[in-house]
Amino acid sequence: MAYFLLRQAWRSGALLLQRYVLPRPIEDVLTIVAACIATGVSAQGMWRFSGDVLGLDGPLRLLLFAFIEVAIVTSAVRARRNMRENYSAGIDGIAVWALTCLTAVLSSLDAHSLAEAIFRLAAPLVAAWLWERGMAIERHRIRGTGRIKWRLTPERMLVRLGLAEVSDRTASEVDAHRRLTRVALAAKKARNLREQGAPDRKIRAALSRLDKAMDQAVEHTGLAVDSGRQEALLAQIAALYNTEALVDADPRVPWGPHADHQPVPARPELPPALVELVAEEDDNMVLLDSNPQIVDIAERARLMREARSYWNRQIAKGIVPRTVDIAAEIGISPATARDWRSVWKLEPQAHALIEQLYREHGIIDTGTFPAIELQDEVPAAGR
Repeated sequence: MAYFLLRQAWRSGALLLQRYVLPRPIEDVLTIVAACIATGVSAQGMWRFSGDVLGLDGPLRLLLFAFIEVAIVTSAVRARRNMRENYSAGIDGIAVWALTCLTAVLSSLDAHSLAEAIFRLAAPLVAAWLWERGMAIERHRIRGTGRIKWRLTPERMLVRLGLAEVSDRTASEVDAHRRLTRVALAAKKARNLREQGAPDRKIRAALSRLDKAMDQAVEHTGLAVDSGRQEALLAQIAALYNTEALVDADPRVPWGPHADHQPVPARPELPPALVELVAEEDDNMVLLDSNPQIVDIAERARLMREARSYWNRQIAKGIVPRTVDIAAEIGISPATARDWRSVWKLEPQAHALIEQLYREHGIIDTGTFPAIELQDEVPAAGR
């Protein structure tokens, strides 16, 4: 009978080892073993508490002493299932810690010494911590997210105190950067005092500090021969001198449209079909009035302003006016409208619209696109 029992136990142990232990990582197996040991220590404390404090004995004590440990294991299993299904431990994760603290306190109340009380307090907490770490690993494995980033760490404290560097710069690079910054700040201070009309004594003291900082920078950073550090110093001085320009800065919000702002795409290289059209318009367009208009300078300027205003309004709507449109709207000859249009169409916004029409619809700008049949010819302006 003993032989058969041992053989069955061996087979059961081998099956459990092959099915549940070997597929798991070694750290998970060790976590489970350590958590079981800590839970056993907590259960032994509850055994003594149920007998000494509650007065339970016999089968009743055997059935009731470990009810909190069973509840902890149940909550841990439910929390793991919630993690796999809902990606969060939920209320069961909180229950694990609450029940762990409860059993730790109850076990320590029946301790006979301070050391035993501390030991019985620590054992359940160790088990809960091991469970939490296992859940964190599984959470990262399922959700693909890392752990939280603590704001208060030793590294952050050392950086805050100036005892550590955030980047991987060497000590010489850090020292050079600080000396160049000292020079730039001293130059800004001296300039501000001079512009504010400060007394000569203060200006001389500021210039003396600037001269001293410059001497140290040249001596310790190689500023006289290092072009990279020369550019870095000039960049710092330029940034410090133009701080007031930030007040008038008008940064555009990238996700908010602006009524007066039309995004213009980058101008790529022109297609071969458009290269010839940049220099000249369509030679086949029939002009009724090939002679230029004879008007005075003031009248010509007024007509150009009106044509330009019409052009800007149409471009803002995403339309590139044709030559005949400009001529009909303003009342000028097509020849004059073509000359003005040939200059305005090269501007970035109009050029972008022309290239977009070419890429999307294959329409080539000849001054008359889109290609439609004109019913009536535009008469020459009688000006």
